[in-house]
Formats: sequence, C-alpha cells, structure tokens
Amino acid sequence: MNIPNLLTLARIIFIPLLVVLFYLPFAWSMPLAAFLFGLAAVTDWLDGYLARRWDQATPFGAFLDPVADKLMVAVALALLIERFDTLWLTLPALVIIGREIVISALREWMAEMGKRGMIAVSWIGKIKTALQMIAILVLLAFPPGHLLALMGVVTLYVAAVLTLWSMYAYLRAAWPHLSRSM
Repeated sequence: MNIPNLLTLARIIFIPLLVVLFYLPFAWSMPLAAFLFGLAAVTDWLDGYLARRWDQATPFGAFLDPVADKLMVAVALALLIERFDTLWLTLPALVIIGREIVISALREWMAEMGKRGMIAVSWIGKIKTALQMIAILVLLAFPPGHLLALMGVVTLYVAAVLTLWSMYAYLRAAWPHLSRSM
C-alpha cells in the first residue's frame, strides 16, 4: 500500500461521508459537503500525479482509481438530482452517469481483448472531468435558484456535451473491434 493508493481509498471513504453531510439539517452541511467533494477531486488528480512522479503505479491503483472517481461522481450527481428536482439538472447528470457506465464496460471488454490502450483517456476526457468536478462542487455549495448554482448547471451541460463527444471518440476507436464481434 502506497500513498497514491491510500488517497484513492480515502476518496471511496469520502462517499458515505458526502451522503451523510448532504442529508444533515444544518446550514454548514452543504458547504462542508462541497468542500469534501472538492477534496476528493484534488485527491483524484494528486493520486495519479504521485503514482507517476514516484513511480508507484500499481495494478490495484489502476483498477481502483477510476472506480473511486466514477462512484464519487455518480453518488454526487444522484444527490444533486434529488436536491434540484428538475429536468434541467437531471438530463446532463444522467448523460454523464450513463456515459461512465458505457465507457467502463467498453474498457473492460477491450481489456479482455488485449486492446485497452486503444481507448486511453483523451484530453477531451480530462477537460470533461475537470468541468464536471467544478460543476458538482458549485452545485453542492450553492442552493437551487442561486446565480452560481445556475452557472453550475451550465457548466454541467458543457461537461455533458464533452461527455458525449468523448464517448463518441472512444466508441469510434473501438468500432473496428466491436463490429467484428457482431
């Protein structure tokens, strides 16, 4: 067990804490939930950076890091769907969650074929991830109806568009292998 893997595990431990904070009936609970999510977002970047910098990448970390990221984002988006209770937030949130499921399945299938490298994370995916993390942080921090919450929803839409774009790119790259197996 190394520091990058511990940071990834911390992100998984943050998930139930985020849920508890979300439901606490105190004025400070939502800003603290936003802070916790922001901390998780920083650890998502930091664990990968440290693993590469210190040459501590492990198969366990390679497996757990994307799982921790997707779980944290999916749980946070599910909570926000409840909080905002509107189609306008639900649509981009479901696009993002649905894409994560599709791409996770695609990566697993490609890995079984020995072709995982064909669908490595792209720069579009990195920008998408940064925007969705910012949007979720803002949406947790500010209540529905607040101007910054509206900006968070707009940012979530931009992330959803990039989500679809990156999903298309991944599916296009994998299509020769997918079409052969039909």
